[in-house]
Amino acid sequence: MSPAEKDASRVSIRILEREYLIACPPHERKALLDAAELLNVKMGEIRDSGKLVSLDRIAVMAALNLANEVLKSQIKDRRGDSKAGMRVRALRERIDGALKPSRKLDN
Repeated sequence: MSPAEKDASRVSIRILEREYLIACPPHERKALLDAAELLNVKMGEIRDSGKLVSLDRIAVMAALNLANEVLKSQIKDRRGDSKAGMRVRALRERIDGALKPSRKLDN
């Protein structure tokens, strides 16, 4: 048994009326339970739509939907970082421009 396995405790989660025991470090327990609940909701929505019946297909569709949401969020964050970076550069240029006259007086 590895040191990581010794530190992990088993957490029981339910997804679409099926129970799974997952090894998880105690400090990550809440995040695992939250993730399992999100997955359960997404898979339930897909199952309830009636378009898919197979648990495997429902799981794959839920995983694809969640992965798509993560990628969209990352793109949005990068755009926000880019805009923030442009604003910082513009402010730095304005500050440099405002300080140039005082630098000439110092020389």
